Amino acid sequence: MTRRSSKIALDPKSVLVGALLLASTGCTSMLMFGGEKPEKTLEDLTADPTTRLVSKYTHPDGMNYRKVEAVSLVMQLDGTGEDPPPTPQRATIVAEMQRHQIENPQEILASPNTAVVLMKAFIPPGVQEGDRIDIEVRTPTRSETTSLRGGWVLPARMTELAALGGQIREGHVMAVAEGAILVDPSATGEDDVAIATRGRILSGGVVTKSRPLGLAIGQEHRSFRLSAQLAQDINRRFYGNIDGRRQGVANPKTDDYIEIKVHPRYKDNITRYMRVVRSIAVGETTAALQERLAVLGPQLLDPLTTSSAAIQLEAIGDASAVKLLEQGLTSPSAEVRLYSAEALAYLDKTTAVEPLKQLAINEPAFRVNALSAMSAMNDVMAFDALRTMLSVESAETRYGAFRALWAMDKRNPMIAGEQLASAFSYHVLDVDGPPMIHITNSHRPEVVLFGTGQSLKMPLLIEAGPRILLNGMNGDRITVSCFTTSGETLQREVSPSLDEVIRAIVEVGGNYPDVVQFLQQAKAQGTLESRFRIDALPETGRPYERPGSDEDSSSEEESPRLLTPLPDLFKKA
Repeated sequence: MTRRSSKIALDPKSVLVGALLLASTGCTSMLMFGGEKPEKTLEDLTADPTTRLVSKYTHPDGMNYRKVEAVSLVMQLDGTGEDPPPTPQRATIVAEMQRHQIENPQEILASPNTAVVLMKAFIPPGVQEGDRIDIEVRTPTRSETTSLRGGWVLPARMTELAALGGQIREGHVMAVAEGAILVDPSATGEDDVAIATRGRILSGGVVTKSRPLGLAIGQEHRSFRLSAQLAQDINRRFYGNIDGRRQGVANPKTDDYIEIKVHPRYKDNITRYMRVVRSIAVGETTAALQERLAVLGPQLLDPLTTSSAAIQLEAIGDASAVKLLEQGLTSPSAEVRLYSAEALAYLDKTTAVEPLKQLAINEPAFRVNALSAMSAMNDVMAFDALRTMLSVESAETRYGAFRALWAMDKRNPMIAGEQLASAFSYHVLDVDGPPMIHITNSHRPEVVLFGTGQSLKMPLLIEAGPRILLNGMNGDRITVSCFTTSGETLQREVSPSLDEVIRAIVEVGGNYPDVVQFLQQAKAQGTLESRFRIDALPETGRPYERPGSDEDSSSEEESPRLLTPLPDLFKKA
């Protein structure tokens, strides 16, 4: 097991690996622990010698991302497709069309409005059947297709591929995918073919098979007795209504494997969940717990060991642990306050709300962790704190708060929004602060208007996708026209109200990529005066310089340096 330095460097790779392999992260010091030899594990150094943690016997299983792929056909292109050459990809498409009894597959492939594409996605750990994932789309090498803009990918079954016996073999179907391709609207002309022939289907994949999480028991410790003991200790800490009945999260399947259900509070932060599970003590007596608490208390207040101590206290989870964590909220160290409040949030304690709110607003290095922790709470005070952040100046704090609120309770009328033509999620928030429009390039197709009554500056002439045109060159009205392949023209006439225009684009047949292109072009032309942001999620890994440092690294423009494992809720593509 890798030993950690006594100084915190916050290196991205080392912290990420440490999060997956160790029960907790932190630093050790021979002076602090009376000359202990460095060969001892981290939990041995940070806990009472008689305390054994789950991490001593196990390592996580199922924490990797699984790559799935497929070949499919894109329809509805505007003459930018091709008749593909006789490749294995073409043969796959023909076989799939024949399986679905589609007539004249060769004629369809020969149309310039179709193209063969390769699809790829990464299925995250802990995913459940029915969850949605983003799909990456691109044309094959040496394809003559010039653009995928406006295209719709037909349904495709996505599987893992493996080389067996000198051949590529397909595994089980793990997702099905289809939908409109979002292509970078800035890609125009022959010089941008490489950009125009790749894109993404936001939430276009539906997972068909849940991925189990588990703990693999080391070979030297294998036994049914230990497997049952570990599961018992884990279930004493984590239990609830799972799969419709009250039960613990751990199920000892064999002498070397324990299946772990995801506790609902950690659904958006699987990595943290496994850290906490592996920081649970095994067969700890009441006396041993009290001795360990006496050690963890001072460690929590030390910035060098506060992260490790907070995770262990979160794993303990009782009133005595909460009391120590609440003492950390009064520390002059921002790191101690963050890790203490973060652990309290996952324990759903209201005392975490105000420190996390202040850290999210004032300390960019801690923003992503603070917002994610608040989103895990079932607390009205946490909801109110996030709601107030919807009106602050920082774009990423505003949208980060919205994303946290949506994860907390997507049905709340304030942020629920609506589905426009089943194409994307649309939200108009009645909040103060600078008017802002936010769109996503990952996670799910979504448009959020921060502030009501936003409008466009006239006159204007804007394209929204390959077939939709907005004409506001005469008077104070805008004509939204869609030119269909059948020659029919669909039109709507609306005011310069941004809300009316977006709805009109959808009514004439537009989808999410069309709305995105409209907004980007409107901003580029100066007709959209509101702030416009894409994926303005809080950045992870911003370096935090402790007071007294020579450098000021709190700027939002700093290059990433991972602070703690990135919550799934705020991951960017």
